[in-house]
Order: sequence, then C-alpha cells, then structure tokens
Amino acid sequence: MKEFVYNGQPGRVVFGIGALSRLGREIEALGARRALVLCTPEQRGSAERVAQMLGGKAAGIFDRAVMHVPIETARGARELARKRDADCAVAVGGGSTTGLGKAIALDSGLPILAIPTTYAGSEMTPIYGITEGGLKKTGRDAKVLPRTVIYDPELTLTLPVGLSVTSGINAIAHAAEGLYAVDANPVMDLMAEEGMRALGAALPGIRSNAQDLEARSQALYGAWLCGVVLGNVGMALHHKLCHTLGGSFNLPHAETHTIVLPHALAYNAQAAAPAMQRIARALQGDSAAQAVYDLARDNGAPVALREIGMQAQDLDRACGIALQNQYPNPRPLEKAAIRQLLQDAFEGRRPDA
Repeated sequence: MKEFVYNGQPGRVVFGIGALSRLGREIEALGARRALVLCTPEQRGSAERVAQMLGGKAAGIFDRAVMHVPIETARGARELARKRDADCAVAVGGGSTTGLGKAIALDSGLPILAIPTTYAGSEMTPIYGITEGGLKKTGRDAKVLPRTVIYDPELTLTLPVGLSVTSGINAIAHAAEGLYAVDANPVMDLMAEEGMRALGAALPGIRSNAQDLEARSQALYGAWLCGVVLGNVGMALHHKLCHTLGGSFNLPHAETHTIVLPHALAYNAQAAAPAMQRIARALQGDSAAQAVYDLARDNGAPVALREIGMQAQDLDRACGIALQNQYPNPRPLEKAAIRQLLQDAFEGRRPDA
C-alpha cells in the first residue's frame, strides 16, 4: 500500500427525511442569534419557508445567488449581512447558493449552515470559487466549510429530473477525480466508489419517478459521499476544464461537468487504470468513460457542449486557458490532445474506451 496522509474535515451532518425540522436546534447549536438566508431568485419560496421557521432569528433573505459567484454578488451579500447584524448564514439550494455562503465566510468568518436541494456536494468542501473579470479563481480555506449540513431528501423532490441527472453526474465527477488525485488515499477511495454506486443506481430511478423518496435519498447520500471526497483530496484535469468553461464562458455548472467528465476520464484512462476500474465497477460498466457518457445520454442529459451554449470559435481560447495554472493530473496536459478533448465534448462524441 502506498503512503498517504488523511485529514478529516470538521463538520456536522444531519441526514434524513424531515431533517429540516431540526433547523432551529441546529442554529442554536452554532450559538447564532441572527441568520441571513441565502438563495437564488428561483428558490425564494424555499428561503421564505426557512426564514419563517427561524422566526425572530431570521436576519432577512438575500435572493441573488447565481452561478460561479460573481465578485459583485458576493460583495452585496457581505454588505447585507453586515447591515443586518447577521452572525451566521443559511444557504438554501445548490452549489451557487453554497458558493455565495462561502464567499461571505471567506471575508467575514461567519459560520455557514447549508441546506442542499441539489446533488452539487460543495457543502462538504472547503473549496471556494469567485469569478472576477471573466476568470474564475478557486482556492481552499477551512473558514468556508459549512459548520452544519442538513440533508433532507424531501427538499429535492421539486428538483427537475433533468437537473437531478446533471447535478448527480456533477457529484460523480468529484469522486471520480478523487480516485486519481495526487493526494488520494484508501479512505476516500471507499467513499468515492460507494458514492458513485449510489448515484448510478439512483438517477435512473429518479427519471422513472421524480417523487421516489428512496431514490432521492440514495442520490443525496451519494452526493454527500462524493462531496466529502472533493473536500479531502485535490482536483485534476476535469475540474480545471469545467472551471475554465464555466468561469470564462458562463456555461451552466452541472451540465458542463456532465458533458466533460467522460472525455476527461478517457484522456486519463491509461495513466490511471486502477481508478478507472473502480469507476466502471461502481457504474456497472466495462469502461469508466463510456459508463458515465451512457448514464448521461440514457437519462436525458446533454452530452455536447454545443447543446449548452458553447461556441466553436471559443474552443481554442478555452484550450489556452485550461493549459494555464494547471492542476496536477495523472497524464501530462498536451495541447493537441486537450484541444481534441474539447472538440469531442463540443460535438458530443461517445468515447472510444
């Protein structure tokens, strides 16, 4: 067995159907007095429900969370938290809302309580991302890791099936790259494979019946495990490409991960064979890259970048950005090969292996 270092991330998880009912007690456990509730414009209703549950402890609602956390949005949320004398934030929603909470915590140190309604997994990581001047900058800081996460599968019942699938494959990407990260370890390997297995089984069930609480629970469980993996080990080529495409070309986060992942796995297949075997086994396929592609295609997710707004004339620029500030990767980044990867993802080709 290879040598490794394992650092467990602090944090409290409350998981189960109806877990949202414990919100008040969890806020008290944080020692908080006033909580600013964060959400996207589309999830204002959920945020209002949470604020009502908090009663006098609600400091207000900031409903302008958007993808990739523009610096201007982060500044607006920080200023409202200051004006309302908030001493914690409650992030209700997916990665966009959790990311906004992290941006507040990075600057102020306010504790975050996350209530995920998608399978993004970012609530389990100390990773933040802020977009400024058309570039998404990411980093790690223990301050941004939510102190408490409430996972209630009932809150995911209204997540549209299409977004459920792409959000779930986004989570699978966290685990897949964790298997071949430079700081991978056996503990995370176990969580990664189990998380992918749970999501691979749950997503077809959700597509068959969006109200299937057992499938929703399995998907949220899988997303939690995959998020833990992302929070404990590093990222590689796949995440670099998705940060580039999302931050610089404003492509939707989950859909971009869904489309790029099969091609990033194919690129790394020979350089990370044991990881590919685990991914294929978890998804009950013969090839990791093809198993992910088929999971997306067979459940109605987009498989081509051109389907989600990428322009062919921007592929060269995307390749150039991706080659800057490279993340560690099992296979060295080769310009011609990365450009071909992007072309394959743009056209939606099924990987050969």
